[in-house]
Amino acid sequence: MKQITFAPRHHQLTNINTWTPDSRWLAFDVRPSGASFSGETIERVNVETGEVEVLYRAAHGAHVGVVTVNPRKAQYVFIHGPENPDAAWQYDFHHRRGVVLENALAHNLDAMDITPPFTPGALRGGSHVHVFSPDGEWVSFTYNDHVLHARDPMLDLRNVGVALPFGPVSPPCRHPREYAGQYWCALVSRTTAQPTPGSDEISRAYEEGWVGEDGYRKPDGSVQRRALAFIGDTRSVAGEKIPELFIVDLPSDVADWKRAGDEPLEGTETTMPAPPAGVIQRRLTFTHHRPWPGLATTPRHWVRSNPQGNAIAFLMRDEKGVAQLWMISPNGGDAKQLTSGEGGVASAFNWHPGGKWLGFIQNGCVVLCDVVTGAITPLTPSHSPSGDAVVFSPDGKYVAWMAQKDGFQQLWTVETGH
Repeated sequence: MKQITFAPRHHQLTNINTWTPDSRWLAFDVRPSGASFSGETIERVNVETGEVEVLYRAAHGAHVGVVTVNPRKAQYVFIHGPENPDAAWQYDFHHRRGVVLENALAHNLDAMDITPPFTPGALRGGSHVHVFSPDGEWVSFTYNDHVLHARDPMLDLRNVGVALPFGPVSPPCRHPREYAGQYWCALVSRTTAQPTPGSDEISRAYEEGWVGEDGYRKPDGSVQRRALAFIGDTRSVAGEKIPELFIVDLPSDVADWKRAGDEPLEGTETTMPAPPAGVIQRRLTFTHHRPWPGLATTPRHWVRSNPQGNAIAFLMRDEKGVAQLWMISPNGGDAKQLTSGEGGVASAFNWHPGGKWLGFIQNGCVVLCDVVTGAITPLTPSHSPSGDAVVFSPDGKYVAWMAQKDGFQQLWTVETGH
């Protein structure tokens, strides 16, 4: 394994899309940990030479982080906190935005409008963990709502949204914290503060992932071009929170994204923005009966589809309570357990671009897991890697992760052999 950063400071990888398309550079931020948000720069390092470049530097008291790369070109997107923060408006889940960087020019991804009447295509709060679709055209994100948070924080339910290149969106900007954005944004998940026990209703949607390089094939042979899988918090009959796996099929037509469903796209003063017409939310797992019900939330992970689009991987505990990898079709059905044993899975994970292996941390090692047999191949000796990110290069030849060295989180790579 090879250490590729050495500066006496922290280096933070996002959980996916951290490599440039040519597999030569890794993008990162300089937060001291994934839970903090105090970094001022977005940077990248050449994995061959160790050369580091600053791509973006925040100003006016703002902070930035959680950068991902467009899989098709040198374009970056990341979380940007508010400039000139004050007692009334500081960095928070509902006070942040996406920024797209290309050719050294930065533009807001999403627009913000918190003054009624609200603007369709604009958000009313904070977007975060922005991930380009496999074709580099759309961007998924998770979302928290300022308008409902100000009314009652319990109403500010996390949701999943999509930013589409159908903008720009320019609200009237009647509040000093409002701004325009380059993309049209819409929420695609549907949540409720009090899910009916035993139903498919959810109170939170999060940790999403795009399904397939080109979508997935439905039972009738048709192809769903774009879809997102995510974790949704259901309630058991006894009222316990149980995370389950969900999927949303997304329309391809621009007109569909600008047409409201049964509630306003932009939301109201008392309701969350609603999905456009044609967005279909469907539950994939039904685990309330299991001894350890629900998807595992420790370690934190994001659900991931293989490139072929016929398998979605997620973590769920086995009969001994150990987090293991499972897979299920985007069409639903029975989930298949892939890994077993006391080692389990100790990190977020990703698919190798070839679709034949998954990479993650097990027993302190970066490992490859054969998705047919479940066989584990360690790529590194046991050390103390971070569980936040294990990310393959687009050419599949390398995998990158984070580990402490001399008190600072550094970036490392190793050859995959594939």
